[in-house]
Amino acid sequence: MNVVLEKKENNKATFNIEVTEENFEKAVQKAYLKNRGRFNIPGFRKGKVPRKIIEMNYGEGIFYEEALNIILPEAYDKAIADLNLEPVDSPEVDIEQLEKGKPVMIKVEVVIKPEVNLGDYKSIEIEKIEYNVTDEILDNELKSIQEMNARIIEAGDREIKDGDILTIDFEGYVDGEQFEGGTAENQQLEIGSNTFIPGFEEQLIGKRKGETVEVNVKFPEDYFEEKLKNKDAVFKVTIHEVKEKELPILDDEFAKDVSDFDTLDEYKESIKERLEKDFKNKEKIEKENKIIEKTMEISEVDIPEVMIDTQVENEIREFDYRLKMQGLNLDQYLTLTSTTMDDLKDQLRPVAEKRVKGDLVLDAIGKAENLVVTEEDVDAELEKMAKEYQQEDVKRFISDMKRGDLGYLKTGIMRDKTIELLMVNAKIN
Repeated sequence: MNVVLEKKENNKATFNIEVTEENFEKAVQKAYLKNRGRFNIPGFRKGKVPRKIIEMNYGEGIFYEEALNIILPEAYDKAIADLNLEPVDSPEVDIEQLEKGKPVMIKVEVVIKPEVNLGDYKSIEIEKIEYNVTDEILDNELKSIQEMNARIIEAGDREIKDGDILTIDFEGYVDGEQFEGGTAENQQLEIGSNTFIPGFEEQLIGKRKGETVEVNVKFPEDYFEEKLKNKDAVFKVTIHEVKEKELPILDDEFAKDVSDFDTLDEYKESIKERLEKDFKNKEKIEKENKIIEKTMEISEVDIPEVMIDTQVENEIREFDYRLKMQGLNLDQYLTLTSTTMDDLKDQLRPVAEKRVKGDLVLDAIGKAENLVVTEEDVDAELEKMAKEYQQEDVKRFISDMKRGDLGYLKTGIMRDKTIELLMVNAKIN
């Protein structure tokens, strides 16, 4: 097989593949053996018809298409490897010559990974990023834990106040007419949670259990339901229950109940250590993101549209996964937000373009610095995963990875190595 590069410009490569007559004949024979059982010709048992007889009856080229399907993938992969190309899309293939007794001539055009014009990525400067665990942050964290462990009890016959948990019925009216989705029974509402329309919760403060009150609100301009945007509404609200949170006392007994520590001081110290670790990780992530952004700013690359389109689809799949974790799916989200799939793609396109550029820039730096992923790097990463996740199914997954394709894992390791190089060389002001 001969391969000749015709041209490489505008992120496209055009090349010619020549398959010898001998190799194509082998592929035709394979196609015959694979498909001979499909032919019924009088005088021959099914599956036993000689190739010559089939070609005489159906034409000499009867097996050519199947032969091309057999030979093209391997020929294409070898051509890509020989020419050192990195395709980012499916190729366009044109068979220019396909005649008996002559080599098969194939022209291929494919979009390839673009070249990146890197800036001076070893002289990046960023502002210092630092987070410290203050007494206020520690106290707020402890209060949050206290809230999570609160008991919900009846509030008694008193006026409603901020923080109370109500059970209510409500009916919503716009221009005197009930509107769809504006009615509910036995709805739970925590005053101050800001889960309802602005102004709704505040008008229930001072009311009592058993009362029916009118709440006047205005739907926001950015409300997801188009028909209700900026509309005045009246809600008739019946209050069935009023409950309050009874917070536990912050003492040694509380620490014993919610942790493995015997004293509140020990528990607070453990919270502080956890927060410090979280903050250090947050600092690291933000530094990395800043450095990557700076590196992208000083680098130039003409990104093929197909790469952005592919990443948009990836972003949509990730978004759909996050929605499912919250009990929704993509179709429900589009309906609730009055958004079309095209609208969502337009919203995600800038994110996708930025992510693609970041990946291309980091990949180019890795190549410029001759960074490599060794077997030791892979083993260390797998060992790290095994320590972090001890469940049996994860262990099996890691074992399967060791036996299978580690390409995705190696890509992640290479990315980490490249970012580490940028971090080492960056100047922190």
